[in-house]
Amino acid sequence: MTTKTFTQDQLEAIAAALGDTDLGLSNTEIEFLFTSSKLVDPGPSTKRIRIYNAFATSQNERRDRLHVLAFIRQAMAPARYARSPDRYEPMRANLNRALAFCGLEVTQAGALQSGQRVRTLPDAEIRARELRADMVGRGVHADVLRFCKAELIADDYFHAVQEATKSVADKIRSKTGLLDDGSALVDRTLSGSPPMLAISPLKTPSEKSEQTGFANLVRGVFGMFRNPTAHEPRVHWNMPKSDAEDILTIVSLIHRRLDQSWMPPRS
Repeated sequence: MTTKTFTQDQLEAIAAALGDTDLGLSNTEIEFLFTSSKLVDPGPSTKRIRIYNAFATSQNERRDRLHVLAFIRQAMAPARYARSPDRYEPMRANLNRALAFCGLEVTQAGALQSGQRVRTLPDAEIRARELRADMVGRGVHADVLRFCKAELIADDYFHAVQEATKSVADKIRSKTGLLDDGSALVDRTLSGSPPMLAISPLKTPSEKSEQTGFANLVRGVFGMFRNPTAHEPRVHWNMPKSDAEDILTIVSLIHRRLDQSWMPPRS
């Protein structure tokens, strides 16, 4: 990995990712990284061109990419983003899009490692999005990941949401022995006085209100996200990544509350 050189188009793509206007490094960060990775600063320019010129000069003079790799490693050290953690994953995804064409990738831990080289933009996008890694980073419940593992790996947002919402009904059925689905299942298990499954002691008005709100939340998830995805053609269902991540996080919350639920005695 250290004795090769990047091609011109590879250097341009890497520099564009690192110098991206919205997701990339600041000029102050670039200046510091040039010094720490022993690259010569080519002087004022756009961030993308500044980084590219420094990379190209180093490769042309040294006939290797050692200092370019050093710059990437130091730029993607997670500790560097301790005060602004929200910057890291978008920047890593953007950079991995470019590195995929070189057979390289930056891991979540900031390590630069070899990977399968891709030759098409769709392949690079799939490698870079890493929806599953994002969900693991959020601490999403294991049952959500288990039910939508294949879809998450493929970044299939439509089916990821559909399978995740199914997992809620599956857990309710497994805890109660009922065979209902959707709103009927919620009505029979989470509603009533007392409900079959309670998420609180149900002794105070606040606890009873919490139970009602939870039942409405589960009912809303089924109605808004499961039923449309189950009956509408996929081409008509717009599910961007940000929405999918938020929905999966909500489903994760529901799973955690169901894990702690109990069955009150019924007269």
